[in-house]
Amino acid sequence: MTRAVFFDVDFTLIYPGPMFGGEGYRAFCERYGMKVDASKFDAAVTSAASLLDGPDDTPYDAEIYVGYTRHIIERMGGGGDSLDACAREIYAEWAACQHFELYDEVPAVLGELAVAGIRIGLISNSHRCLASFQSHFELQGLIAATVSSSEHGFMKPHPSIFAAALQLVNMPAADAVMVGDSVRQDVDGALGAGMRAVLLHRGSMPAPRESELRARGVPIIASLRQLPDVL
Repeated sequence: MTRAVFFDVDFTLIYPGPMFGGEGYRAFCERYGMKVDASKFDAAVTSAASLLDGPDDTPYDAEIYVGYTRHIIERMGGGGDSLDACAREIYAEWAACQHFELYDEVPAVLGELAVAGIRIGLISNSHRCLASFQSHFELQGLIAATVSSSEHGFMKPHPSIFAAALQLVNMPAADAVMVGDSVRQDVDGALGAGMRAVLLHRGSMPAPRESELRARGVPIIASLRQLPDVL
């Protein structure tokens, strides 16, 4: 039985606007006196991805994300004395909800789950205020519990952040499902905490570790519209 569903936030419920794309980074850097190549942004993000994959017991540390951002800027051609200040501003702005868009299907899906009596929660590795998130995107009344790694202290996939979320909704792990776009953080983390998991993979390419996940009974969906049927 599914009695609670927890969602990752970034790239699961919301996606960044132009400010956090190649041209947005170029504009940030220009204000700090750096000239970067916006066309190198995608490759830079791919190159930086491994910086977010620390040990499973990694505490939340803003410097991880500042370093990630700094790496992207450097791979785009930026550098110099203003590099660190620029990276820190970009990190700070990531927490601002006005720079993001809600995926179209989110309100309807969350509403359907709530009407069915399922408790809904958020588990996020970001430093965004999740109360402000609900208010900005008009999701008040749908979310029963929220846990952010910046407040909790540990990041997904650490089992304690999932345990904290389960405690907030007073549910056993076996009755809860985690939905997110990261195999390591969301799927592996939830399974390690005794929960079930659903991978949201919106891309057209095959999902990472697809065969392994299907063998483990983890559903893979391309849109949250598919989630109620999977549950």
